[in-house]
Amino acid sequence: MFFEKIAERRNEAKTIRKIVGMTILVLAVLIVAVSLTSYFYIKSSLKPVDADSKKEIVVDIPIGSSVTYIAQTLQDNGLVKNARVFKYYVKFKNESEFMAGEYHMNPSMTIQEIIDSLKTGKIMQEPIFTMTIPEGRQLDEIAAVIADKTKQPKDKVFKSLNDEKFIQSLMDKYPTILTTEVWAKDIKYPLEGYLFPATYAFYKESPSLEEIVSVMLDKTQSVVDKYRQDIEREDLTVHQFLTMSSLIEEEATEKADRDKIASVFYNRIKEDMPLQTDPTVLYAQGKHKERVTYKDLEVDSPYNTYKNKGLTPGPISNAGTMSMEAALHPAKTDYLYFLAAGDGTVYFSSTLEEHNSLKAKYITNK
Repeated sequence: MFFEKIAERRNEAKTIRKIVGMTILVLAVLIVAVSLTSYFYIKSSLKPVDADSKKEIVVDIPIGSSVTYIAQTLQDNGLVKNARVFKYYVKFKNESEFMAGEYHMNPSMTIQEIIDSLKTGKIMQEPIFTMTIPEGRQLDEIAAVIADKTKQPKDKVFKSLNDEKFIQSLMDKYPTILTTEVWAKDIKYPLEGYLFPATYAFYKESPSLEEIVSVMLDKTQSVVDKYRQDIEREDLTVHQFLTMSSLIEEEATEKADRDKIASVFYNRIKEDMPLQTDPTVLYAQGKHKERVTYKDLEVDSPYNTYKNKGLTPGPISNAGTMSMEAALHPAKTDYLYFLAAGDGTVYFSSTLEEHNSLKAKYITNK
């Protein structure tokens, strides 16, 4: 009896092993089959819809179009086989900065050719007008540029740029850059620092303010996405990153070492010292002038970095990529002070004594 039970258990174990083996084999075959099917499906989807086609298809890509919208438009017009595959391909290749306009395409184009066309802006018509936003401009100055180009009163444009419903609609559209931090208690203007400095082309006679701002925010998002890993590595939010970048932008001269200016700001924060940067005082007052007086330094505002430690509540201007890179890659120094001489040269120092000596030499006696 004992040996019979042992034999029975051996047979059961053998049967179980066979079942498990068959199950694993079946699963492996299924996984391979699914993988191969997916591989060939994606490979097929990446090929031209019709490699021999000579048909010309006109596609309109509106201002502010998302990748999802563009992908679906291309599929609807028979230019790509699968919108979802196109979208994932774009994300995998880290492609961005697609331009609005009216494109002539055909079904024989590869996905990469379509992407290259959308990025280089090979379109039918010339832009009706362009709009240049220089680095370091503030929201009221950007409103003036928009007003001039669209023939609207500046006050109306500026009011709209600060309208709560308008900003909320943009937050819904750009949740990864426009967060609730723009609504912080002491924020002066929610969109300050978020409209990237660049030259923008428009292909409509009278684009809406939302279309204009969306193009700018598209650019901001593409730039921020490029720096996203560095921003997270430095344990910064996008809002803090843009704020620090704006402070560097406002202090920089053509001859300035922005990474050294960044190091001064970070060193002062580490030492629990106020940043004491003059542009924040002028921003608090809503002024634009060359020199800051001792009276200016007394302004009672959360943006006054002579009276408040740490970063300002938000950006004080729109920074360019040079200042952004400095904010993420500051120089390794022990500097705590800097000043700009009349010729634009920036002098750095580690002690107050040294700073005062440089100030007497290059500023006070001039």
